[in-house]
Amino acid sequence: MNKKWFPYVLIIALGLLLFLVRNFQRSKSPDPKPDVTHKVQPKDPASQPDRDHGFDRRTGFIQYSNHARCRMECRHISQEEVKEIMQRGTINYNKSDLQNARCPRYALEGRTKDDQRVRIIFAQCNESTTVVTVIDLDTEFTCHCPGDDDKYKNRN
Repeated sequence: MNKKWFPYVLIIALGLLLFLVRNFQRSKSPDPKPDVTHKVQPKDPASQPDRDHGFDRRTGFIQYSNHARCRMECRHISQEEVKEIMQRGTINYNKSDLQNARCPRYALEGRTKDDQRVRIIFAQCNESTTVVTVIDLDTEFTCHCPGDDDKYKNRN
């Protein structure tokens, strides 16, 4: 073999060796384990809440806190009106708490059938949506609901 071709052959052989070693190392490393979930998948995915994509407006998973029921009664707001605001209301992100440790809280605003301008706070957990409170934005009602006495207790 001619001495002037030797460096080129050596470079090609080393390149081929490097390529083979890299491919062998990639195939030797274990594949990352897939995330395994033990949840039973429903036959109809639309019947389950999907909280990873923002506010879920389906009313089939709605619950009411005792405080919300009291406020609704005091302010003359029906469950149908709450559901309508849930489906058609505008999210006020300034009044929402999406980083809440338990469940993201969304403040939805809109007008009821009798033209009340309301803000309704919904806490959306994985399994349900809970109405936390109902606020009339135009009229100050005097309500005596559980927890009202402690409202300003920790404020300076």
